[in-house]
Amino acid sequence: MAINVHLDEMLKERGMTAKELCGLVGITEANLSILRSGKAKGIRFHTINRICYFLGCDVGDLLKFDGELEEEEYEA
Repeated sequence: MAINVHLDEMLKERGMTAKELCGLVGITEANLSILRSGKAKGIRFHTINRICYFLGCDVGDLLKFDGELEEEEYEA
């Protein structure tokens, strides 16, 4: 995976539950779960900005590039 999501670690460090964060940010628990699992295909800048605001972190603390690009297959 090219981007690693460190949301669980950030929540644990801040003593916050995913449910609390959902309420603050205004997203569903299902969508946050998809992000936490690393299966999200995309996320709005506004949403990631709000998550970082409420966790008191930077985007780079939450999302890290592992140095490997994924090759996606496209059908013509």
